[in-house]
Amino acid sequence: MPSHIKSNLLSGLTVALALVPEAIAFALLAQVSPLTGLYAAVLVCFITSAFGGRPGMVSAAAGSLAVVMVALVVQHGAQYLFAAVVLMGGLQLLFAAAKLGKFIRMVPHPVMLGFVNGLALLIFFAQFGHFKTRGPDGAMQWMPGAELATMLAIAAATMAVIYLAPRITKAVPSTLVGILLATAGCALLGVDTKTVGDLGSIAGGLPAFSLPDVPFNLETLYIVFPYALVLAGVGLIESLLTLTLVDEITGTRGQPNRESLALGAANVASGLFGGMGGCALIGQSMINVNSGGTGRLAGVAAALFLLSFILVGSHWIEQVPLAALVGVMFVVCEKTFEWGTFRLFGKVPRADALVIVLVAGLTLAFDLAVAVLAGVVVSALVFAWQHARQVTVATSIDAQGWKVYALDGTLFFASSASFSELFTPAQDPQDVVVEFLHARVADHSAIQAIDALAERYRALGKRLHLRHLSPDCRELLGKASDMIEVNLLEDPRYRVADDKLG
Repeated sequence: MPSHIKSNLLSGLTVALALVPEAIAFALLAQVSPLTGLYAAVLVCFITSAFGGRPGMVSAAAGSLAVVMVALVVQHGAQYLFAAVVLMGGLQLLFAAAKLGKFIRMVPHPVMLGFVNGLALLIFFAQFGHFKTRGPDGAMQWMPGAELATMLAIAAATMAVIYLAPRITKAVPSTLVGILLATAGCALLGVDTKTVGDLGSIAGGLPAFSLPDVPFNLETLYIVFPYALVLAGVGLIESLLTLTLVDEITGTRGQPNRESLALGAANVASGLFGGMGGCALIGQSMINVNSGGTGRLAGVAAALFLLSFILVGSHWIEQVPLAALVGVMFVVCEKTFEWGTFRLFGKVPRADALVIVLVAGLTLAFDLAVAVLAGVVVSALVFAWQHARQVTVATSIDAQGWKVYALDGTLFFASSASFSELFTPAQDPQDVVVEFLHARVADHSAIQAIDALAERYRALGKRLHLRHLSPDCRELLGKASDMIEVNLLEDPRYRVADDKLG
């Protein structure tokens, strides 16, 4: 067996084992059956791995989606959830058809750092739920001391194996070695600890096709559409940002639109086969990539292994100590978190540091979509503010006695007000030149500012001369159009971002 096939198969097995407790936990969070989460993991993982745009990335049932789904399930039931998942997939297919995936490249790096660190912390804190049990009053509370100590010891031992195993051999993923040794050790020593089976049985058959049992009318659409829209957005954001992260780790380039297309198809299939839908999982993706699973085979194998667990291997998988898988996820958190972020503080602009902290905090406090959108908006506002202050002017008097304003910078909506303040029409001579050779006119707000300036000089009976404007800028000018001096050899060539063009 070629080494890359073996490494992808073993990585797929490791990922499948790590997917089991996560899929069950997310299903319980959404208040649906464990098999609903497992079927989603199988379908979404298989379709996105086989046909998606980022080999090595793992998609399955996700906690970021489960927190949105729970309200719909509580109010209307699981069948409405399946309808929302189908619609979510449809919206993602439309997103892919419009080829909007490329815009993920516009997410600033500080937002990426905040996203990675926020999700690492989210995964870390989520593991503590496994150290709790339901008390006599029905409330969740920490396990008794001895039971808690046992779980912590198993988790620590698993982590130690994962870190130390590569020093002995790299033939088998260290994560898989840690899970297998922890399971064997607990079985041989008769350790009484919480297992995967305590979360719920994973035994079942093949997922069956079934249309959601809901009325197909506008009332149903009114109920499910808001949820589907949020789910589609969260799923796309998490998947495409994870794609970008895997790109950086592997030094390759994924295909965002193809991944969006595969994710949409996977969610449509998931909703039609009784699954809760899903998106990319950063934790399992890191396990896969770090274990050598960089090809499509790894994800496909993970889905098939997971399906085999459901069909024939449930008894064995249910014996895996939950603490071993918790230890795996702790290692994932440590390897996912960008520890170099702390060295950046004091070296990068304060605005970038603020965005990193903001995105990470909002990911923990709210959800990924809110965090990323807020980070992008803040980054855009900071960018606009910084460039708005970079419009400068140098004045001089030429041989004809005309006053020349030589502009430098980008003229756009945020800088148009300061642009107007650079001129003193009342004190200027009869002829004034505005030199745009080293300035760029970026949008329609800038065009309006130029027109307004021309009107100020015209009202005073003075002549304004506009030099070195781009052709499309000249085309858009209104009141100042007769003041342009055209030099086809020297006028710059750029395109004004304006909806009146093209």
